[in-house]
Amino acid sequence: MPVTPKGLREVSLAPLTSFYNRAGRLFPEVSFIHGEAMPQPYRHLLVHHLDMTPQLQAFHECEITLEVLALDIEDAELTREVLLRGAGDSAPVEFGAIKIYLDKLPDEIAKPVRAAIQPLGGILESAKFDHLSAPRGYFRVDADELMAKLLGVEIGQALYGRCNVLALKDGAVFAEIVEILPPISDLKSA
Repeated sequence: MPVTPKGLREVSLAPLTSFYNRAGRLFPEVSFIHGEAMPQPYRHLLVHHLDMTPQLQAFHECEITLEVLALDIEDAELTREVLLRGAGDSAPVEFGAIKIYLDKLPDEIAKPVRAAIQPLGGILESAKFDHLSAPRGYFRVDADELMAKLLGVEIGQALYGRCNVLALKDGAVFAEIVEILPPISDLKSA
């Protein structure tokens, strides 16, 4: 059970935990933290109401590419476990998972999402799609074997992330996201 500081509520780590469960892996324990307590440059990259892809592009000064690790499509729900990489050097810039409710999106957005070629944030930005980003919580997690392998870190390395939802202007949620960034030593200074 995640440790939750007083005044913070526990937030679901699905859809990422769903992929862990399906693979028979235990998700490592997380500690939920206040956004203000997030160290830099993680705070700059995670504590905001914007899409992550444009934030990562600006920070790393390159396009962000999508590597789909696992993909499930059931009816109008697309769920994928992903690794985002910087196009310049292919270094990992984010590990996580996203559940997208395709029936909430117009076809011009849903079609490229189904193709799974670029990150959702990049698609939304290109289409200038009006929506809300609402982080539900921020956390610290020690890298397990999978995270260590994908992000090129030691097992036990402290990592930071967030749980976020994207919604239409009427409040209808069209995406649930868990985003984990690689360690600070692999990031440029903020």
